[in-house]
Amino acid sequence: MEKDKSKLLQQPNWRIIDQSSLGPIFGALQSFAIDDTLCTSIGAGNSVTTARSWVHHDTIVLGIQDTKLPFLEEALRFLEDQGYQYIVRNSGGLAVVLDSGVLNLSLIFPDSEKGIDINRGYDAMLELIKDMFKDFNVKIEAKEIVHSYCPGSYDLSIHDRKFAGISQRRIKNGVAVQIYLCINGSGEERARLVQQFYKIGKKEEVTKFIFPEIKPEVMASLSDLLGIELTVQDVMLRFLQSLKSYSHNIFASPLHGEELVLYDAYYQRVLDRNDKVLNS
Repeated sequence: MEKDKSKLLQQPNWRIIDQSSLGPIFGALQSFAIDDTLCTSIGAGNSVTTARSWVHHDTIVLGIQDTKLPFLEEALRFLEDQGYQYIVRNSGGLAVVLDSGVLNLSLIFPDSEKGIDINRGYDAMLELIKDMFKDFNVKIEAKEIVHSYCPGSYDLSIHDRKFAGISQRRIKNGVAVQIYLCINGSGEERARLVQQFYKIGKKEEVTKFIFPEIKPEVMASLSDLLGIELTVQDVMLRFLQSLKSYSHNIFASPLHGEELVLYDAYYQRVLDRNDKVLNS
């Protein structure tokens, strides 16, 4: 069985940065700056392969395409009225919902001389998630769930109901494979929020870009799908236990040294870019 495990996950060292319990003061733009920092540091060979966990409260993460909605300002006011803040991420995709019941994981690898094939990164994350929940008698599938928010070929679902989406970020010889996992709360309510965002933002206009036609019933949380009430802490424990099965050395270490200097620069960059995109 060991030989079937992903070589990407089999690392001599896994550094852990757990930011899953920092609370509402921890902003999503900080997360994108941290992953860019880690990509640069790991890509340069200055840091080892890193797994990062993070939670953000009541935040809608928009894709660049979402900013092209004809009635964007009205749609953003709707999000504010619902108690959500919003940011525009520095990678592709469409709107996703983050809240205290959504756990995000990033696996950051050095891009080898041959390069990490994009599907190989996705497959490594898929394997890890399957391993984390292997004690449940369910089939986790990776395929596009068409009427979900931010649909993609690596949506993760059980019985055709999506609970997670995977994306990748590549920068400076580093690769960050990122996933959001809806752990608890209502997947349908999250989907209804995004459905209404698009309804207000698009109205009946014909647009250059295609926005998803969301059907809330295709989204669910893992707690609903597995029939057990899970917490973010429960899943964090599963995450760490799974990583231990792939490496002999797991250790916790925050950003330090040159990484802190890099972070300051990347954070300013994402702040400026976010401001420019939303105010252009």
